Amino acid sequence: MRKFSIVIFSVLLLASCAAYKSPDHSMWQTYLRGASFTDMTENARTAKKPIFQGAGGKTVSEVVKQSVEMEYGDPAQNESAMYVGYMSGLENELYDALRRPGLSVQRAGTDVLVILVRDAIMELNAPEISADGDDNLSTIVKILKKYDATFVEIAGYTDSMRDTNAARAFSLDMAERVGVYFAAHGIKTSRMFIVGRGAARPIAAQDEWGRLANRRVELRISPVR
Repeated sequence: MRKFSIVIFSVLLLASCAAYKSPDHSMWQTYLRGASFTDMTENARTAKKPIFQGAGGKTVSEVVKQSVEMEYGDPAQNESAMYVGYMSGLENELYDALRRPGLSVQRAGTDVLVILVRDAIMELNAPEISADGDDNLSTIVKILKKYDATFVEIAGYTDSMRDTNAARAFSLDMAERVGVYFAAHGIKTSRMFIVGRGAARPIAAQDEWGRLANRRVELRISPVR
C-alpha cells in the first residue's frame, strides 16, 4: 500500500512539473465554449453581462465592500471611485508581478492593458506556449482569478504580412491559444472576448526589431459594471 501511495504521489508530482502543452486544435472550441469572438465594445459587454452573471460572475460593486464614507456623498462619484480603486489594485499587482522582458502593463481609462510580445509567451520557432510563457501566463491567471469582476479581451496581432488573411489567421491562433490556456487554468470563458487583428495597430516600426514587438497578444481588462 505504501509503495502504491509513493507511485501515485510521484505521478502527480511529475504531472504538476510537466511543461504545459496546448490541447489538440480540434478541442479548442470545447475549451472556448462561452467565449465571444468579437471586439469588446460597450455594446458587446452589455450583451455579455447576463451570460457572465448567469455563470456566477459578479460586478465590481457586488464584490467591493464599500466603506462607511462611501455611503454618503454623490452615488455616481462613489461608484466611479470604486471602479478606479478596484482596477488600480489590479494594475498594481500585474505591474509588480510582470516586470519581465517582453511584458508591459498600461492603464487606459478604467481598463488595464497587458502587452505580451509573442517571444515572451511562445516558442521561438513553433506555435506553442513556451516554458517562460507558461510561467508568465500562470502569473496573470492568478491575478485574474483574484480580480474576477472583469471582462478580458484577448487580441492577437502580427507584423506586416503580404497576405492579410494569413496575418489574421496567425493572430487569431495566438489569441485563441492564450484563451485556451486561461480556460484550462480556471478562467471562465464568460469573461472572454477573443479576436485576431492581423497587422492592425502596430506599436513599433516594421524593421527587424519592430516586427518582434508587433507580434503580440494584448489583454484588455475591463471592469464589469
